[in-house]
Amino acid sequence: MRRDRAAILLAAALTLGAAGAAHAQDRAQPAPSDDLAAVVAAAAERANPRVIEWRRHLHENPELGFAETSTAAYVVERLRALGLEVTTGVAKTGVVGVLKGDLPGSRVVALRSDMDALPVLEATGLPFASKATGTYQGATVPVAHACGHDAHMAMLLGAAEVLAGMKDRFGGTVVFIFQPAEEGAPPGEPLGGAALMIQEGVLRDHKVEAIFGIHVVPGKAGTLFYRPQGFMAASDRIDITLNGRQTHGAWPWRGVDVIAASAQVVNTINTLTARTIDPTTTPTVFTVATINAGVRYNIIPDQATLSGTLRTFDIASRDDLVKRAEAAVDHVAEIYGATADFSIRQNAALTYNDPALSAWLAPVLAEASPVGTVNPATPPTTVAEDFSYFQKEIPGVFYHLGGTKEGVDPAQTAPNHSPQFDVDESALPVGVRAHAMTALRFLQRP
Repeated sequence: MRRDRAAILLAAALTLGAAGAAHAQDRAQPAPSDDLAAVVAAAAERANPRVIEWRRHLHENPELGFAETSTAAYVVERLRALGLEVTTGVAKTGVVGVLKGDLPGSRVVALRSDMDALPVLEATGLPFASKATGTYQGATVPVAHACGHDAHMAMLLGAAEVLAGMKDRFGGTVVFIFQPAEEGAPPGEPLGGAALMIQEGVLRDHKVEAIFGIHVVPGKAGTLFYRPQGFMAASDRIDITLNGRQTHGAWPWRGVDVIAASAQVVNTINTLTARTIDPTTTPTVFTVATINAGVRYNIIPDQATLSGTLRTFDIASRDDLVKRAEAAVDHVAEIYGATADFSIRQNAALTYNDPALSAWLAPVLAEASPVGTVNPATPPTTVAEDFSYFQKEIPGVFYHLGGTKEGVDPAQTAPNHSPQFDVDESALPVGVRAHAMTALRFLQRP
């Protein structure tokens, strides 16, 4: 598939902006005029008390990536109660449910939710706030659903309930993918959840033709938004180790100062990004987020480790920036008499929404929204998603669902990964409807 070329041409897509999205809408076919949306809306409303209950239970009992054992058991119990065929242990802790319609049909569509939580101390004050802990990098840490995956699982379970109750109205197969470890491969693991599920055959074995996913983010509750082509950034993890020579803090000239070198590395990376990348054509973020060195105030240590993240939309400029950054880090280390080790690992590819499928999706999501609040001209965002790996294998669209409470400015509310992040539960029925309508309308396609 021509993902790389499309990513390189993202600059052109950004320039076209809303005009391109409007053109995609012009080409979109109107949804069939039947009672399907009304039936789905009514079923989603009936399921909503359980969806809220599921969301709150999952929120209160979060688990880290590849440790979602209780989470998976909870999901499995509900899928089996609905009569779905269920496979467990996919990519360690992942769950796959399969629902076949009663009518003739051979099409197969997948709906995906992530399952893992984050090493974050929750500070929402909710009555069902997490008090859970887990093990991360050998330490016991607080764990919280600070990215909304609890809502994602609850909405997908809700869609499974809605669709299981409508088996007599469709043909074909819906595959429900509950994916572990979206937040990246835990230390020591070579692959994250999406890549490992693909490697183990989740798409191949079920002959999935297309895949769709939802993510809750700050935004007016119940609004749906996305963009065709490059939507969410490719994400790389950068690790840098500086090796020097330990000395007394009063005699820095007697050693090799990795603290000073670390400060220069951060400044160099920030300057490279700001002065060599045109932000109007290809959004790029290169952040050094951790620096670890030293144990005592008057000892200059012999080693410093830095880590960070690189977010890009253009493969050629990304490769060029990485090459220059590695050379610059080596040069900084050499100036101080130190040595440097520079490594990079991809956490997520570019989230690339198939253009034709994106155009088709707009009226379908409008059916799912109670007021038709769908925006397919959303700007790209520098956060990343490993849903992108599914999209490298088959056509797919990933879209966002606003979850900010009424009367709160989405621009001022706590973002994903914040200790205060929360989801307005009034948005949950919209996500259930969006999942269900997307599956049903896709199965109806010729």
